[in-house]
Amino acid sequence: MKTLLASAIAVAIFSVAGCTTNSATKPAAVSEAKSAYVPKFDPKLLSAEVKTLASDEFEGRGPATPGETKTVAYVIEQMKGAGLAPGGELKDGKREWTQPVPLLRAEIKGAPKLTFNVGGKAKKLTQGSEISVRAPLDGAKSVVIAKAPVVFCGYGVSAPERNWDDFKGIDLKGKIAVVLINDPDFETGVGDFGGKAMTYYGRWTYKYEEAARRGATGLLIVHETDPASYGWATVKNSNTNVQFDVVRQDPSETHPKLEGWIQRDLAVSLLKGSGFDFDKLKKQAQTREFKPVTLKNTTFSASYQVDSSVITSQNVVGRIEGAKHPDETIIYSAHWDHLGVGAPDAKGDKIYNGAVDNATGTAALIELGRAFAQGPKPERSVLFLNVTAEEKGLLGSEYYASKPLYPLATTVADINMDALDPMGPAKNWSQSGNASSELLDEAKAQAKAAGLSFTADPHPEAGHFFRSDHFGFAKRGVPAFSWESGNDLVDGGLEAGEKYRKEYTANRYHQPADQWEPTWTFVGMSHDLGVLYQLGSKLANSRLWPNWASDSEFRATRDATAGDRK
Repeated sequence: MKTLLASAIAVAIFSVAGCTTNSATKPAAVSEAKSAYVPKFDPKLLSAEVKTLASDEFEGRGPATPGETKTVAYVIEQMKGAGLAPGGELKDGKREWTQPVPLLRAEIKGAPKLTFNVGGKAKKLTQGSEISVRAPLDGAKSVVIAKAPVVFCGYGVSAPERNWDDFKGIDLKGKIAVVLINDPDFETGVGDFGGKAMTYYGRWTYKYEEAARRGATGLLIVHETDPASYGWATVKNSNTNVQFDVVRQDPSETHPKLEGWIQRDLAVSLLKGSGFDFDKLKKQAQTREFKPVTLKNTTFSASYQVDSSVITSQNVVGRIEGAKHPDETIIYSAHWDHLGVGAPDAKGDKIYNGAVDNATGTAALIELGRAFAQGPKPERSVLFLNVTAEEKGLLGSEYYASKPLYPLATTVADINMDALDPMGPAKNWSQSGNASSELLDEAKAQAKAAGLSFTADPHPEAGHFFRSDHFGFAKRGVPAFSWESGNDLVDGGLEAGEKYRKEYTANRYHQPADQWEPTWTFVGMSHDLGVLYQLGSKLANSRLWPNWASDSEFRATRDATAGDRK
């Protein structure tokens, strides 16, 4: 993770360039009193909150565990103390502090039996070693697959608008598809999928969804560290524990029976056993001429029991009601959950504390709430949304966005915070992904006023835009982005920033080692929050309705609700 410049927070220079309004007149300026208010964010308070949330007492903050109960109670207590009002579900005419989120919970019981049979020779697989399969998310109590044929389907992409189809003429019913992670452009950097920048076609979630649409019995994704943007440890830890999904009317439309990943070496061996070369097939898959390849004399079998049930988790919601336009809402969001208790690491530690990811974002949410509660009352309402089950597929934010407590048409923006850097300082900042919007333009203006330059996502190939809680809002038209701490460190520059990012990704991300450290200064975060406060305050005290860029895939959805905004 990255850091931000430690300096006195400058009073924001407000610019309306690039933002839109439905009024013929120019947006009213923010009042002098409101624009002059500059809250202070205490690094020691941020540190204390992250330390608490990431302590072993909270058991990794897994949904539907005692860790959730403690986390939800703690966040509510902090929001109350900060001066927020409850903004959750309406009950008997009053707002609660939470929004219940019904989720399907599934966990494999015991060690699954997983086998590839190549040319009559059985190769038994070890869960978490050569393969990582997820518990099924269709409510099944068991999974039994007997000698299913295996088909290599390139990158698993069907994109008619790009004249691209990796499934040419293949019927996947009753079969296991094996596909590559990321987009066909990843290695070359040029092509029909945005070059290095990942499209949604490159995300593992899309690949599972496409396999389900095609009736495949299962999909196995070939893991490679660079195109996945994380190592095998992350795959193992994220897929071999308890899985969750929103409750769906027909889960088979989204999930095949078997979903999982395999190591590259295993994929190489499987293809070789059928007379194919992995690297040559991968190069073919990077062209639209690629055709799916059935692996001769190769089958896959699986057998395991599943503990499956529907549980209810909670989004925590604090709110400040707007003084003039209470029905218009600015959202700050962050997820409270992490991976809970799981497989032990080399030191025997089983608790995935999630200090950076995302105790930092939750602490930031609490302190932004405190700043708004103690400052001038905003004209529009401000919502502080702490969502569940981000680590299980952005489920809490997806649930809110699909069943919003406050209309999305009159939601001005979502400003998301995920894995902020607790160190500091740096000279720049970024966003997750590369989507363009007038909201992002406004954020750049606020950051520039505070001494920070903007750097485009240095790793667009990682698909960060699709990996954080703003995405559920974005795909429904609400202008949204996730703030990324900078990587150009004051002490050490880009070299030091990238070294820290790589070390975190390799050794801490989704691992028990993501723990609070006494050396963390939180100076960078405190500066982040000053910028984010000024951004939200500008939106909350003006008539601005920022929109997506004219060529954005989200623009039409937003424009369709323009009549609901004054």
